Amino acid sequence: MTADTASRRPARNSFSHSHDGPRDAESSLLLSGRRSAQPIPSIPPTTQHKVYTAWARPVPSHPLLISSHRQPTPPGAYGGLWGGGAGWGIRVDGPSHGALQYETIQVVKHGPILRDMAFSVDHNFLYVMSETQLTRVPVEACGQYSTCSECLGSGDPHCGWCVLHNTCTRKEKCERSSEPRRFASDIKQCVRLSVHPNNISVSQYSVMLVLEAHNVPELSAGVNCTFEDLAEMDGLVEGNRIKCSSPAEKEVPRIIIDKGDHQIVQLYLKSKETGLAFANTSFVFYNCSVHKSCLSCVSSPYQCHWCKYRHVCTHDPRTCSFQEGWVKQPEECPQLLPAERILVPVNVVKPITLRAKNLPQPQSGQRGYECVLTIQGQELKVPALRFNSSSVQCQNTSYSYDGMDTGSLPVDLTVIWNGDFSIDNPADNKVHLYKCDARRESCGLCLKADPLFGCVWCKGENRCMLKQHCLHSESPWLEHAGPNSKCTNPKITQITPLRGPREGGTLVTIRGENLGLEFKEIQGRVKVAEVDCTPVPWGYIPAEQIVCEMGKAEKSQYAGNVQVCVGECRPEFMATSYKYYYFVVPKLDKLKPSRGPVSGGTIVNITGSNLDAGSNVSIMFKDQNCTYHRRGGQWITCKSHASLHGYGNVTVTVRVDKAYMQKDLRFEYVEDPTILKLEPEWSIFSGYTPVTVTGTNLDIIQNPQIRAKYNGLEAVNKCRVLSPTTMLCQAPALPISLSRQKEVPERPDEFGFILDNVQSVRALNNTSFVYYPNPVFEPLSVSGVLELKPGSPIILKGRNFLPPTSGGNGKLNFSVLIGEKPCTLTVSDTQLLCESPNLTGRHKVLARVGGIEFSPGVVDITSDSPLSITAIMSIAGAGGLLIFIIVVVLIAYKRKSRQSDLTLKRLQMQMDNLESRVALECKEAFAELQTDIHELTSDLDGAGIPFLDYRAYTMRVLFPGIEEHPVLRDLEVPGYRQEQVEKGLKLFGQLINNKVFLLSFIRTLESQRGFSMRDRGNVASLIMTVLQSKLEYATDVLKQLLSDLIDKNLESKNHPKLLLRRTESVAEKMLTNWFTFLLYKFLKECAGEPLFSLFCAIKQQMEKGPIDSITGEARYSLSEDKLIRQQIDYKTMVVNCIHPDNEKSPEIQVKVLNCDTISQVKEKILDAIYKNVPYSHRQKASDMDLEWRQGRGVRVILQDEDVTTKIESDWKRLNMLSHYQVPDNSVVALVPKQVMAYNSVNNSTVSRTSASKYENMIKYTGSPDSLRSRTPMITPDLESGVKVWHLVKNHEHGDQKEGDRGSKMVSEIYLTRLLATKGTLQKFVDDLFETIFSTAHRGSALPLAIKYMFDFLDEQADKHSIHDPHVRHTWKSNCLPLRFWVNVIKNPQFVFDIHKSSITDACLSVVAQTFMDSCSTSEHRLGKDSPSNKLLYAKDIPSYKSWVERYYSDISRMPAISDQDMNAYLAEQSRMHMHEFNSMSSLSEIYSYVGKYSEEIVSALEQDDVARKQRLAFKLEQVVTFMSLES
Repeated sequence: MTADTASRRPARNSFSHSHDGPRDAESSLLLSGRRSAQPIPSIPPTTQHKVYTAWARPVPSHPLLISSHRQPTPPGAYGGLWGGGAGWGIRVDGPSHGALQYETIQVVKHGPILRDMAFSVDHNFLYVMSETQLTRVPVEACGQYSTCSECLGSGDPHCGWCVLHNTCTRKEKCERSSEPRRFASDIKQCVRLSVHPNNISVSQYSVMLVLEAHNVPELSAGVNCTFEDLAEMDGLVEGNRIKCSSPAEKEVPRIIIDKGDHQIVQLYLKSKETGLAFANTSFVFYNCSVHKSCLSCVSSPYQCHWCKYRHVCTHDPRTCSFQEGWVKQPEECPQLLPAERILVPVNVVKPITLRAKNLPQPQSGQRGYECVLTIQGQELKVPALRFNSSSVQCQNTSYSYDGMDTGSLPVDLTVIWNGDFSIDNPADNKVHLYKCDARRESCGLCLKADPLFGCVWCKGENRCMLKQHCLHSESPWLEHAGPNSKCTNPKITQITPLRGPREGGTLVTIRGENLGLEFKEIQGRVKVAEVDCTPVPWGYIPAEQIVCEMGKAEKSQYAGNVQVCVGECRPEFMATSYKYYYFVVPKLDKLKPSRGPVSGGTIVNITGSNLDAGSNVSIMFKDQNCTYHRRGGQWITCKSHASLHGYGNVTVTVRVDKAYMQKDLRFEYVEDPTILKLEPEWSIFSGYTPVTVTGTNLDIIQNPQIRAKYNGLEAVNKCRVLSPTTMLCQAPALPISLSRQKEVPERPDEFGFILDNVQSVRALNNTSFVYYPNPVFEPLSVSGVLELKPGSPIILKGRNFLPPTSGGNGKLNFSVLIGEKPCTLTVSDTQLLCESPNLTGRHKVLARVGGIEFSPGVVDITSDSPLSITAIMSIAGAGGLLIFIIVVVLIAYKRKSRQSDLTLKRLQMQMDNLESRVALECKEAFAELQTDIHELTSDLDGAGIPFLDYRAYTMRVLFPGIEEHPVLRDLEVPGYRQEQVEKGLKLFGQLINNKVFLLSFIRTLESQRGFSMRDRGNVASLIMTVLQSKLEYATDVLKQLLSDLIDKNLESKNHPKLLLRRTESVAEKMLTNWFTFLLYKFLKECAGEPLFSLFCAIKQQMEKGPIDSITGEARYSLSEDKLIRQQIDYKTMVVNCIHPDNEKSPEIQVKVLNCDTISQVKEKILDAIYKNVPYSHRQKASDMDLEWRQGRGVRVILQDEDVTTKIESDWKRLNMLSHYQVPDNSVVALVPKQVMAYNSVNNSTVSRTSASKYENMIKYTGSPDSLRSRTPMITPDLESGVKVWHLVKNHEHGDQKEGDRGSKMVSEIYLTRLLATKGTLQKFVDDLFETIFSTAHRGSALPLAIKYMFDFLDEQADKHSIHDPHVRHTWKSNCLPLRFWVNVIKNPQFVFDIHKSSITDACLSVVAQTFMDSCSTSEHRLGKDSPSNKLLYAKDIPSYKSWVERYYSDISRMPAISDQDMNAYLAEQSRMHMHEFNSMSSLSEIYSYVGKYSEEIVSALEQDDVARKQRLAFKLEQVVTFMSLES
């Protein structure tokens, strides 16, 4: 504010170009008069005068009065100065006695006010000086007050109220101020206004109102009455009374129900002389008609009346139809009286009688009474009968509600008459509907129901029901408080806790059924592990729960079950738990941290064993409690209190129930941390700028935080302790909304630190921390795209880039990224000059500072050619010559190598011709397959894909072929050895979690000759199941093992590309398992869908043509080994299948082939019926028979083998649909397996051996690696010597020449079929490969595990100076695609709940081989001996290779993942799957290898220095001792 226009309102800060900021105490001027709150001390009394005083702080302790005659004083006043120290004061116009302060204003920016002050010539201003500033201060600022009371209550002696002008001003500025009551100088002289009546109804118009005004001047010029912006009319003045009329009809405010029943309007008196309102009062318009009930109407504070027969509220009782229907008092209203609980059982016809008063009798033409019940949102209307004015009854009706999760449902009840006239229900009476059997599944729960319900336990029905519904006379019911009120067969379902100390005191909670209805029934009748347990009344819930306190157990007692007798200990009244309660000995080990601030707040972690036993735990620091937080088996955490004894050590003790534990554990209270200095003492509104904090004892705080409070809101941020005296904090954001952020600095109301419970640093008094406005960036251009030449600097414009700190050295840490590359910055207040990196093309610009991230746009860097035309022509000529030379050389080379490539070209031409010939067939087949797959996968989103859960998936990868592995079951140990074995395994688990031991253990095992490849894989999988809950540690161990493996590989002079090629070490299998754990989410969200689509597509395409059910060969195949090499005549048919679960549902059309065996038809039918149902949840074909329904009740069971099966010269052919001559569109049904059908095989003539043999081959679910190399051998039936066949006899292959079968140059007809199948499936293969080899998947990020492991391999390559890109590429391919993806592609049953046939497996093997070839860096040259799968995908592999290279390149360019981020991710994965495996069983399985090689392992540990220091060999021997104890 400038000096000329300065007002003395405090909010307007200082004068003479001052800006917002804190007021300097020495530069504030205090103005005083009689009406302020604070007397001025040390002023000697003089004669009576008005006083106006100003002084500068600090007020001196010894006033000095100095007369001043340098300036004329106002009339009737004299001037004087007193002062001392750093400031001076002025006293003007009056005595020095009794002066009062009335205002403080800021005068100058900095420094004290000087003694030389002077008035202006007109005495309206005072000139005030400091060392650097001259300020002109107005003597008064009356205009800042807007009301008479503010003006005259301020205490400023210069100000008064100019009544008709409605303004605060000096008297000489008020027109005609000398006339009576025109100028008020005392607060009692303010105008007061009242009106009568002060409220009217909105339906009353132009009512005469009388206004009475006090302290008004003469109003001869006239006045107007104004109702806010509604209406204005002339007022009639009669002395101090003014008469006005209320608004006309169209001007009355609209009052709707939402706004209540009234509206307050300000009524103003406006002077016609000045045109200004000079007085006002409140006036109320009310609307009775918004009230819809009698009670709310007559209870209104306004003149509202209820018309009973019209059911309306009005201000005019004359509008009621009948005078007797006019209600004035609440007690006269029609209303229901309070009723006791209205109980109505569901589905029981019953009337509901209600007491009431003043019920109106419906008049002629009016309808009668009804009851309206609102049940679960649905209204139910029931006719009602009015007996008299005080009684009404809802007629006989039955009621019900949905669900069994609530036993009693309160239902709103409303009584209405004449359609919608409701009777008031002030007591809010409700009807309680109830079901006896809801939530009362047991006898005890039934009998403890409300006795008024009338529920009994019906023995015959064995459920809870109404007494009148229990009709079994031979078995009476049980009821509460009846002769039969005791439930039999009590049951215990849950015990908590299951372990406790022998000393007793543990509160054991026993939950179950029928546990008595009264406390006395179970009092003294509870035993836990043969120890008396005393029930406590407060924990007893009848029938459901007993809480009892354990007594003391003997040392010989270890465990036992819980026994409860209800009333008496007869078998039918006894309950015994199936779980055991164990006595344990809690022990303490150590605590961390061992010191903390004397103010408390430290989270202390105490470790030991069996610390989760018992029900109640308390921790004492000497004689002070440490507040318990939580606990586990080996730890307890608590929060320390402020020390009562000051600094020093205190003894730590722990009590678990009545067990008292004390070890030499001590906690030291040390001096609270202090904060000495902040550097810098500023930030920006968004925070996140570094602040270096200096202090003492900062290292004793576990989680230090920095805080700022502003306008009642608090923000905090993190700090990192660097040393006992230093920590680095990120400034908190100023808690201020973006819309309210100003362009001026702000100081927080509080600024400090959260250091445990240390209160002294929560709000620092010695800091002047200030927040500056955030930097603001402007867009690079209007379009958002800035075009530049290479090397040109990028200028980012904006403001607030340099905070205006006091020292002028405030710098923010900006970072600007062009694309992904940072640029060098030069910063000024309004510009960032960015030296652009060497880039071309379009790149996003991203600026970061503090907590802000902003993109001002995109830069487009395009280069112009800097060369002249001559230079370009010269270069072009030289280039042309060079190209000519290269062409000549190439021609020479081509001629030389032409002969060797002739075969390849011929083969390529043959492939091209074949592909073009089958292209149309492929196109049609693909379109048909796409339609089938779309139908199959239309609901794959969500639950459609039958993913295995995490446990099943990991078990199939880690332990393939093993269905029920021990790691999924509880440890099976004889009872007498259980405690010892568990101790041993816990100790062994601690050793496994010791990195030195684990590495030594693995290395020792791998060095043993008897430790097979199978053992290596098994140990790796078992270790990963144990470490599932500690994946950070598992990753650390894995990295060390891989590093060792790389070192070993390079030392043994093996080619680096062989690394990770085969599973020859524990590390390689652990790597597979590591990816298995961490890529499950990626499989479910991204890669699973295309893999499942490929599997379905292969299965569908294979089943379109014949498949030999014995050999697994098919007409459509990707694998040459599984191709039917002869022409099979077949026809596609449709059979209409009746749904096995619902015969009335529509028939399902299923496509089959007439050459399908009956088993194949059954499988296809089951696939159609149970589409998208997991395979394990389906019915199995082997459990069903196929029934052909021929009409007129004729039903034939079709089977693969029966009495009609044809046998020719020792060959028995399986029955097909064509064998039974089943026509197209026949009706079939799957029925449960018959024991003997009319056409079944006679067991005495033909054996079933061969059938079961080929069924087993088809349903083989183990690892399919061996399937490709194994053609199922068709061996003669042992009893009859008959061989079974389907489409192809085995000798038909055996009779071919060896050269024909073995040659890889496939004959044209077979290659055509392979190509047709490949072309049909091409899109599905492409989709899968593209998903796997892409770094962006539907917006989700690349899995962290892949980036992290690839970076680790690059680090290892750098460490060993391996710069060959082919080696690095091969390492990554062996690490992820070969170890994980090939396994998943070949075995989709590891991921999905599906069945994989041998032909599907063979095709997936070809896809997996192609996948492996795509990841290889070596060139595959085609020749006549090339495998058929390489010929099939010869054209595609180069494209796939480019995808792989781009994928690896994209990953390498991504920002590295910090160990902190990776550990956080691993910890989250561990937490999600912590309890998937039984760690005790896993440890037991691993220990079996210790037993086998214990001497070698102990020897290795004794030779290792670190292991020797940690006494690991001794600990292992302890484990061996525990595990081998026989007693």
